[in-house]
Amino acid sequence: MSAAIEFRNASVALPQGQLLLADISLALDEGTTTAVLGRSGSGKTTLLRTVNRMIELTGGEVLINGKPIVDFDLIGLRRNMGYVVQETGLFPHFTVERNVGVVLEIQGRAPSERARRSHELLEAVGLDPTTFSKRYPHQLSGGQRQRVGLARALAAKPAFLLMDEPFGALDPLTRIEMQDMLLKLLDTLKKTVILVTHDLDEALFLAHRVVLLSQGKLIANVGRDEVMTSQDPEIQSYIKAYHRGERKSISTKGHA
Repeated sequence: MSAAIEFRNASVALPQGQLLLADISLALDEGTTTAVLGRSGSGKTTLLRTVNRMIELTGGEVLINGKPIVDFDLIGLRRNMGYVVQETGLFPHFTVERNVGVVLEIQGRAPSERARRSHELLEAVGLDPTTFSKRYPHQLSGGQRQRVGLARALAAKPAFLLMDEPFGALDPLTRIEMQDMLLKLLDTLKKTVILVTHDLDEALFLAHRVVLLSQGKLIANVGRDEVMTSQDPEIQSYIKAYHRGERKSISTKGHA
């Protein structure tokens, strides 16, 4: 059976020769969430954007259900991929309802269908449509805007969800609420998801597999339950970067 998304020796090079991605080979199973970790500049977002061809490969290929993405109609390819970014990209002069249904509007769907789907998705992401549908983005909190952005990404019922640090700008408590909401949604919807994140805790909470990139190269591809016991030095370094305050607190108590 073909992987839902597969990278075969995928490479991206700048005109001057610098490699942003170097020979990435990776297969993602249907209905799973894969978290992509790495330092800033490691190639995480570049890898994500090759899937919807926002960045074109200079070597290798990406396949969707066994078919090279270059063989798909570009508009059709992107409409089958929900895309969620940190800043949401909501249209400031559109209401929440119209922002959620904008892809359906572009597809020529009837206003009644767009309104019904928008309200359905607002409820799914925890926003009461009677309260929020007629508001504008500037009338929402950061977490509420991120919920609207997620609802919009799901409007056309895409098979794939590409998420580029979607909760990176949120405060810790709102971030936890968003993670809980997303996990419940994904358990129901069974999308194939790529989640770019810097947060190891977020990766372990949301993903089935964790991929680690460094300088455009694939360093590790392990199951969620294998991460904390991995002997890979790059993964161990990433683990050590988290919970430093917790370790310091324990150490301080030991010297009290």
